[in-house]
Formats: sequence, structure tokens, C-alpha cells
Amino acid sequence: MEIFDEFYENANLEDALKMSAYMKNNFPFLGIKSPKRREISKDFLKSIKGPDIDWEFIEKAWNMSEREFQYLALDYLKANKKYLQAQDIPKLKELALKKSWWDSIDIFDRIIGDIVLRNPEQDKLMLEWSKDSDFWLRRLAIDHQLTRKEKTKPDLLGQIIKNNLNQTEFFINKAIGWSLRDYSKTNPKWVTNFIKENRAGLSPLSIREGSKYI
Repeated sequence: MEIFDEFYENANLEDALKMSAYMKNNFPFLGIKSPKRREISKDFLKSIKGPDIDWEFIEKAWNMSEREFQYLALDYLKANKKYLQAQDIPKLKELALKKSWWDSIDIFDRIIGDIVLRNPEQDKLMLEWSKDSDFWLRRLAIDHQLTRKEKTKPDLLGQIIKNNLNQTEFFINKAIGWSLRDYSKTNPKWVTNFIKENRAGLSPLSIREGSKYI
């Protein structure tokens, strides 16, 4: 695929090593920083924009070794998120749990969160994910309402967090803190009360992050 060739042509070994180290060497990188990646892929992403989701392209990008190709697939999904439907969630879940790390999960939570907002019957799925054995899926569920502001469902947020109290996993406790901090900008009273009522089960990290703006 031509776009893949362009990525390889813009590889930078020095930056690749730094970027891989930043991600704890979980993935090899080409060394293409985000602004350059967006510049290279801008016209390509425009040319394949919806309404039909190109799952073949997404799968091919996801199966490439270097991390920038997964970012390319995520850029495509973000650009076409309005075309994604509830029936696409299983495919998105499969991708999210393949080569998962915070950099991809924290994009999937917005993409899937947008689908759930438009399909409220999927709230129950987020509750199920919040109790899954895979902590990356739980993190996604915890943060799937980020940036919703007044459209946030506090009862849903609260139950999802309660399903993850008394955790030792950093990425879960950080996600809880972020979700509370984000909602505190809209409803500080609710967040204050939630932290007070659940302080015993919340980690110091979650409390510190969640209390940042209250």
C-alpha cells in the first residue's frame, strides 16, 4: 500500500529508538512524530473517508510491526467515528485488546464512547467490560465517558468505578482519577461526594487526580 511505503520512506532511526523507549520498548517504531505522521497521511485519510468503514485497511495497518501504523488506523477511525455503529464494537474490542497499551486504549475509549453515547443500550456492555479480567478493557470502560460534560451519566460512571475499587493496577487507578477529574469540571459536587463516600476503596492516586480541580 502506497501510504505504508511513504511511512517507511520517512523513518528516522534516532527518533524511533527514543519513541520505543518512551513506550517501554513494547513496540518498534519508525520514528515518525505525530505532526509529521498527520502531514503524510492527511490526503490519504481524506481519500478513504466513510461512510463505509475499510476494515481491510484497518486490519492490515494493525498487523504491521511498527507502532505508527496502528496510529494511522486510529487516525482513520477517529476521522470516521460518526459512521461507526454498535455492531462494530466487537471488531473494535478485538483491535483494542491486540497490541494494547495506554496510547491506543486512550483513543479507543473515545471512539467506543462515542458509539455508546449514540446507542445507550450499550451502557450495560460498559458495565460488563468494567468487570473484565483484562485491565485494559476495564480502563477503556472507566474512561469511555471522558469529555461528555453534561451528557455524562454519573450513575453509570459511579458503578463502573465501584467495580474497580481496591485496585493495585496503576493504569486502572490512573483511569479512575482521570474520569473523576474530568467530570469534576462539570459536576464538582457529585465528584466530591463520590470520593468522600468511597475513599476507603480509592487509591491515593485516584483521589489525588480526581480532586485536582475541586
